[in-house]
Amino acid sequence: MVEQDKNIDSELIDRAKKGDERAFTELVKRYENIVYSFSYKVCRDKEKATETLQDTFVNVYKNLSAFKGKSKFSTWLYSIVANNCLMKRRKSKLDEIWISYDEPKSEDLEPVDFPAFDKSPAELLMDKELQEKLDRAILMLPTDYRMVFILRDIEGKSTEETAKILKLSLPAVKSRLRRARIFLRDELNKYFSK
Repeated sequence: MVEQDKNIDSELIDRAKKGDERAFTELVKRYENIVYSFSYKVCRDKEKATETLQDTFVNVYKNLSAFKGKSKFSTWLYSIVANNCLMKRRKSKLDEIWISYDEPKSEDLEPVDFPAFDKSPAELLMDKELQEKLDRAILMLPTDYRMVFILRDIEGKSTEETAKILKLSLPAVKSRLRRARIFLRDELNKYFSK
């Protein structure tokens, strides 16, 4: 299955490089959910995630000829998304100089639904509250730590693949992941110690 997907990607990439718009459209369809999901997890904002999705595929279209296939297409794609998220973050930091930063509203945070296994309404409420606390804590992470945490612990990427995507050394990935986990643990401990 994985090998088959890789072959399909290779064929689509080759065709898209030769100007086949249908092949490029198919690549977009295959990866748009992954790109949006990752960008939303990093940005925590629907509008920025949508912009990042669009920017990413514009970058892919412009630079597809630069993709040599030395890494997986998805790794190359994640690195473009990560760069676009960092660029948006830098731009928003400049914008924050001019406008005040408000606490994110709960409707701006799309909590991941936990599966319910015959839970009581009180347990479901606690799960939702805990997820909102975790989402807020993730949003509080510095962007560099947030990206490593999301790639490793949410997206399930290996340390090596995370390092390739973010163009970091393995020790840097491990250090940022450790610091992110410690920060999140401390934030969630505040919630549990109430």
